[in-house]
Amino acid sequence: MAETVVEFLRDKIPPELIIFIVSLLPVLELRGGLIAAALLHVNWWVAFPICVIGNMLPMPFILLFLKKIFVLLKKTKLFRKLVERLERRAAVKSKKLEQTDAKKQKRRIWYQMGALFLFVAIPLPGTGAWTGALVADAVNMRIKHSLPTIFVGVLAAGLLISFISYVIPGWVNG
Repeated sequence: MAETVVEFLRDKIPPELIIFIVSLLPVLELRGGLIAAALLHVNWWVAFPICVIGNMLPMPFILLFLKKIFVLLKKTKLFRKLVERLERRAAVKSKKLEQTDAKKQKRRIWYQMGALFLFVAIPLPGTGAWTGALVADAVNMRIKHSLPTIFVGVLAAGLLISFISYVIPGWVNG
């Protein structure tokens, strides 16, 4: 999918702007941005911060306003089913962050943060900062816990994808 976006925008805008836009998109995020950067031969030192910023830029807004936006969107015929599907998906994924020992609030918070970090950091389909923000919102994590956790998860995912996109091809191509 990142390749399609790159091919569409390649001759229209600078490569740095392409990878920033790709990193902003909910499905592609930083992972797609770094793959696009490698395809566009953008230096890793330039690409990595652009992709992190692009992926993180929407996160505070999502965490602060998601519930209000969902309430508004559910009132429209066009978006009702989409929002309900996203809420169901977030509810399923949020079960991974729940803990039965409710008496230990601090331990529960650390458990949630650790689970959220892994969820964002491991580059699998359906994971990442956008879905992580949905999950954090679904379990009512405070922004002071969720935003830094998502940021560190994005950095970890970025390093892993950088290894796959930049280091391994370098080894293969000699």
